[in-house]
Amino acid sequence: MRVRKVANAPVSFGVFELSDGPPPLTPDEMVRALAEAGYEGIDSGPIGYLGTGSELRERLSGAGLLLCGGWVDLPFHDADAYEKALPTLTAALDVFAAAPAGDLPPRPTIACPGTPERFARPGGTAPGLPAAEWPAFAARIQDATERCRARGFEPAFHHHLGTHVETPDDVERLLELTDVQLCLDTGHLLLAGGDPVAALRAWSERVGHVHIKDGDTAVLARALDDGVDLRELMGRGGFAPLGEGELDLPAVVRTLDEIGYAGWIVIEQDTLPGRRTVAQNIADQAANRRKLKDLGL
Repeated sequence: MRVRKVANAPVSFGVFELSDGPPPLTPDEMVRALAEAGYEGIDSGPIGYLGTGSELRERLSGAGLLLCGGWVDLPFHDADAYEKALPTLTAALDVFAAAPAGDLPPRPTIACPGTPERFARPGGTAPGLPAAEWPAFAARIQDATERCRARGFEPAFHHHLGTHVETPDDVERLLELTDVQLCLDTGHLLLAGGDPVAALRAWSERVGHVHIKDGDTAVLARALDDGVDLRELMGRGGFAPLGEGELDLPAVVRTLDEIGYAGWIVIEQDTLPGRRTVAQNIADQAANRRKLKDLGL
């Protein structure tokens, strides 16, 4: 039987890093808001935000939510830095292992950090990883994949604006050189010049996790003209509420049905703290959930 569940994520409320200062919502406020909006799961956000061990398990169980996974970026481009960063992967997997058990386990969403050039000019216009460096880069991604599998988790790699895996061509190279599954993010792909619907069909056998996010290329164009970076693009609304950008959401949902996708569907709307009120963010995510429900998800 195909099992699909819908989750949301702390990034929709501007929670990216614990070092950014006090989050706009406490963990209990966030899980309560998402549960009341009809979500079945939540992304971890920065590791530790939702708690660890029994604290995490009790918090999510009390709200009736499962952990859908979480972001773990590792410097795959640098062999020494990668080895030094491996404890962060172990710590994240420890958190995932403590989450409430459910019929869909958490999916580690491994990724690479931003590069200065691409973070400054997101959208696929800045140079990417040199071709000669791809084999070693991909080998480290494969190593991280195997480490996740050894702990009983099947990871998915998250392509992302501002990173070495940003454009559709980058994703194709990643899929060619590894056997990691893909976390297909519709908004990041859209703003990197891709077609999310065509990508779902082309990469259907490798799609193991889905982030549904809208994008506005007009906001991206203005951001590039103004010389602002990826962070400010998010603050300006480059990732719009579902239905307010250019994503063909009904076609995405139909295509998920066509390819028989089973797994987590994570609604995200990346934004910065302070750009919208907490009440607006909560309302946005409730409205985003209704839009998917109206389409049968």
